[in-house]
Amino acid sequence: MSEFYPFFNNSVLFWSLLSCLIAQFFKIVFNLFSKGELRFGIMFETGGMPSSHSALITGATSGIGYELGFDSSIFALSVAISLIVMYDASGVRKSAGIQAAEINKLSKKLDPQSELLLKETLGHTKIEVMIGSFLGPLITLPGMFFLGSPLKIFDLIIN
Repeated sequence: MSEFYPFFNNSVLFWSLLSCLIAQFFKIVFNLFSKGELRFGIMFETGGMPSSHSALITGATSGIGYELGFDSSIFALSVAISLIVMYDASGVRKSAGIQAAEINKLSKKLDPQSELLLKETLGHTKIEVMIGSFLGPLITLPGMFFLGSPLKIFDLIIN
């Protein structure tokens, strides 16, 4: 069990994953208010408000900065990766979703019996990425500062 200790003591990983999970949960709430539908399955889908990819990567980046210093090389690398992930979410993946929608329309037009249905909600709008990118540090930094690692939280609960 001791080989898993560092994994369960990793506050950056824990809080950034939790920010991703919370972003996925917020998709249910946003969908309820925007479309009037309560869909729990949306938690397991890509795209939508807010971007959980952005929440995860900015949560990890801010946690790395907090833990290792905002002047560290690892933090700089993490910022670069964060920018790539967020650009990809709102650029490349968004474009792929738009293309999928057009292919779906074309497929139905050419063959109304076609069962081809490409996933259209792959990427995010810029506002979805921005909200996700704020959500990550908003959850990760206070979590790390006030509660720490999962092992520390577990220790607080049992003692």
